[in-house]
Amino acid sequence: MSKRIAILTSGGDAPGMNACIRAVIIACQKAGHKLYGYLHGYNGLVNQEYISLSFDTTHNLIQQGGTILHSARCKTFETDDGAQKSAENLSKLAIDTLIVIGGDGSFRGLKHLSTFWSGQTIGIPGTIDNDINGTDATIGYYTAIDTAMSSIDKVRDTADAFERVFLVEVMGRHAGFLALNAALSSAADYVLLPELFEGCEHELNNIICQIKAQRALKGTVSFIVVVAENVWPGGLNALSTALNAKGIEDVRPVTLGHVQRGGSPVSEDRLLATHLGAYAVSLIGSENTNIMVGEVNKLPVVVPLDTCWQNKPLNPAQVDIIRSLMNARYD
Repeated sequence: MSKRIAILTSGGDAPGMNACIRAVIIACQKAGHKLYGYLHGYNGLVNQEYISLSFDTTHNLIQQGGTILHSARCKTFETDDGAQKSAENLSKLAIDTLIVIGGDGSFRGLKHLSTFWSGQTIGIPGTIDNDINGTDATIGYYTAIDTAMSSIDKVRDTADAFERVFLVEVMGRHAGFLALNAALSSAADYVLLPELFEGCEHELNNIICQIKAQRALKGTVSFIVVVAENVWPGGLNALSTALNAKGIEDVRPVTLGHVQRGGSPVSEDRLLATHLGAYAVSLIGSENTNIMVGEVNKLPVVVPLDTCWQNKPLNPAQVDIIRSLMNARYD
């Protein structure tokens, strides 16, 4: 049976969001559903700002970074009045199913909306942080790893030229997935993760111990420390100052910042986005609501929405690898 579907992107943009929108458009068109795209995240719901989406919107879309629907934060939507108004707008447009691509904040918003609106709600995980519980990876995560790795490789070149210590901050908010994999893939010398952080003094001593051990063995060589954002109190400048105070003076901080959220998605993100978008559309009209679609062991899964923001642990095998590689520097 033909349905009326709406889709929006919310929170931080992630490479592959457009690929997911494309998959939803094509799947809806083939199923005979009418699809609308709300603009500027939940602001579009509050302000009833939307466009019609069809095949002609999908040309050259899979390789584009960002999101054609745009994204934004929306304080108004967080209130009961804002969510109530959004529910009324969805009803005015006779929407049967709302699909939201975003992270945990976006899913909390979708759960908030469901208390005021009785339609079907489906979340698709799109965030470079990979901090969504119930799925192996989130759309944008693989591209962000590649971007961070490439950037760290370039930092390594100048670090080697001047034989300096570089502190490289990567995104992740309060999760260390991106920092861990960026550090592994770029062969960083040390990594600071929120899940493994053992206190400033302990980590500082470890970093200094490794720097001195390497330089005793190889001479004055470069040293790369990957730092997940929000881990070191006061940020990279504070860590740099702490190292200076301990006699490590050739330290340079580098914050990669929002460059990690941009760029054309790599193949893994395009495939994940396509799989999840098509799977979400296949659930339209079913009893599944207040759910997220994810992927575990390359198979699609349905996850209760209110479990998606629970703590997601790092891969223990990767943790063992990074610990053995770091410890090997000075054992």
